[in-house]
Amino acid sequence: APAGALRTPLSGPAEPPARCVCYGLGRFGRCPAARYQLAFLLLLLDELRVPPARCALFDPAFSAREAAALRALGLCLLPENEEGKHGVQGAATLFYMVHCGKALYNNLLWSNWSPAALSKLVIIGNSFRGIEERLLSRILERDYSYIAKVLKGVEEVALPSHPRYLDTFNDTSVHWFPLDKLQELSPEVWDFVEEPMYQDCEDLEIIRKGEE
Repeated sequence: APAGALRTPLSGPAEPPARCVCYGLGRFGRCPAARYQLAFLLLLLDELRVPPARCALFDPAFSAREAAALRALGLCLLPENEEGKHGVQGAATLFYMVHCGKALYNNLLWSNWSPAALSKLVIIGNSFRGIEERLLSRILERDYSYIAKVLKGVEEVALPSHPRYLDTFNDTSVHWFPLDKLQELSPEVWDFVEEPMYQDCEDLEIIRKGEE
């Protein structure tokens, strides 16, 4: 899938990303799929003219050699496990999260839970529509409430498929949050800002801080 195919959703009505955060890349020193994902990330940065120094990564599985390789590419490593709780801090930000757990997306939304912040956020990761289709509505609303609440405020375009990379980028979409759509949501949507805890979640797909 050529990086240029994402030019429209990434540089449309929303402000083009000025920085990037990558979660869950995986052991690219061992896994070919993770190497393809890293290569695609580098192509995206070049396409979007985001300097590598403005791209920060974290995966608790990175080895010391993999961390050194990322630094040699000019990329930055986040110092600790944020569990996806990364605020955009007023800057348009691309979050590259291919095949990450649902809790990471939910935490990211919670950390930016306002129309102003979400409108500066672009996510490349698991299809939100796919998550909605696969989960019972009561489970989605209970465990991943921020994903559930933002579904009517998100635009989504599936990543172009390629037979060679079906397992690498399957179920991957580009998501962005137009300000006008977010402002159409009920005001009560923005009143609930409780931090996700996942106490009743049976299949939590996240490594918590301190569990690395």
